[in-house]
Amino acid sequence: MDKFFKITERGSNVRKEIVGGLTTFFAMAYIIFVNPAQVAAEGAGGWLAGLGADAVALGKIWNSVFVASVLIACIGTLLYAFYAKLPYAQACGMGLNSFFCTCFISGAYFAGVDLVGGYHSGMVIIFISGIVFMLLSVTGARAYIAKAMPDCLKKSIPAGIGLFIAFIGFKNAGLITANQYTFVQFIDVKGALAGGADGWRTLLAPALVAFIGLIIIAVLSKRNVKGAVIIGILAGAVLYYVMTWQLPQFDLSSIGQSFKDFGEIGITGLFDPEGWKLAFSGAHIGGIFSAIVLVISFCIVDMFDTVGTLYGTATEAGMLDENGDPIDMDKAMTCDAVGTLSGAVLGTSTCTTFVESASGVAAGARTGLASLVTSLCFFVCLFLTPLAGIIPSCATAPALIFVGVLMLKNFANVDMTDLRNAVPAFFTLIMMPLTYSISNGIGIGCISYVLITLLTGKFTKKDIVATLIAVIFLAKFAFVTM
Repeated sequence: MDKFFKITERGSNVRKEIVGGLTTFFAMAYIIFVNPAQVAAEGAGGWLAGLGADAVALGKIWNSVFVASVLIACIGTLLYAFYAKLPYAQACGMGLNSFFCTCFISGAYFAGVDLVGGYHSGMVIIFISGIVFMLLSVTGARAYIAKAMPDCLKKSIPAGIGLFIAFIGFKNAGLITANQYTFVQFIDVKGALAGGADGWRTLLAPALVAFIGLIIIAVLSKRNVKGAVIIGILAGAVLYYVMTWQLPQFDLSSIGQSFKDFGEIGITGLFDPEGWKLAFSGAHIGGIFSAIVLVISFCIVDMFDTVGTLYGTATEAGMLDENGDPIDMDKAMTCDAVGTLSGAVLGTSTCTTFVESASGVAAGARTGLASLVTSLCFFVCLFLTPLAGIIPSCATAPALIFVGVLMLKNFANVDMTDLRNAVPAFFTLIMMPLTYSISNGIGIGCISYVLITLLTGKFTKKDIVATLIAVIFLAKFAFVTM
């Protein structure tokens, strides 16, 4: 096992890999419930059903996507374990799942298209984008594009992802909330206290758990305690149930129905002729040109989300080659492509390398053994779904925030004395959390780099790839809102 996974070679050990794998799982386990809710507009009792959509169909889609979400997390992460042998995990990408719902589920309803048919048409589009991923991956084009990016972007991407991860953590814990005037604000402590017991349980307790959990992780890390991150997560979970004076709830009654719906409309959906017809001529799509734009859009977002995640986590793990690029990038890209294809076949939105993998890396993971552990955890959740919900999001939030702290240090490597580097790096850094998208940050950073380089007369042959990326993102921003 040591030789196969290169555990000793990468300065790790079995215990670190197990702890890292568990940490990654706990940090991303929320996707099991969030993904079907995002894709199926929250299911039978969600907002789309409230507008008059077929609640039964939405419930079936939710159940199907739930099973598919778990399966693709298992399959995609196993690819990383045994093929790439890297400590990363895959699951359905956030943002991409919301976009899937907008285009193919809610879009179908508002266009008068059958919801299940709209769901199947989305699977077709994802499948085609997966084929494109695969072609770009096996030819090495995706890795070439990533390696040809400007050095200032390579160095700012990890820091931007760090801010993005921390932002997710703050949001999950309720430490920051929405505000109609300032967009975001610190938790309204006064309002929460006015809410009595309910305000304490739903607002103040989660925020306090996250803050205390972060302090625990920081103190343990400062004292060089091994497994500080996972200890902080588990301590936060216990603290949450003590502070809210409740016990974890288990409900196994819905598992059978989920498998039934998955078999009826999920894994069989890609083979539905009507789904293929709707993908290119459905009223919710708008025609062949729109279908092509959708395929390209999913390709762009998945590609650069994965590129950003790989650079961020590999930098944190010290797993870069002599050129500052992630090791085995070609294999990682292939894992991502196969994961997307598999997700389409199973019946869910685009599968991508998860940014939360950085939490496992921060806990010590360096090899595919950690990915194997993460995958096995997801597999268990397929049959014991409620177990994944035992760890509340406020308990995993400190891990995400802590990883953000660690990854932000990469920005110190950017040459801020040269504005041709400083401005694009800043755009990349700040736009990831502000637009809630890794790929948007990369795109805006690339566009600014090319413009400044051209207008200052510094453009060279090596900037051609960056220019092509900038043009692609300009087209994406012009035609697709994501």
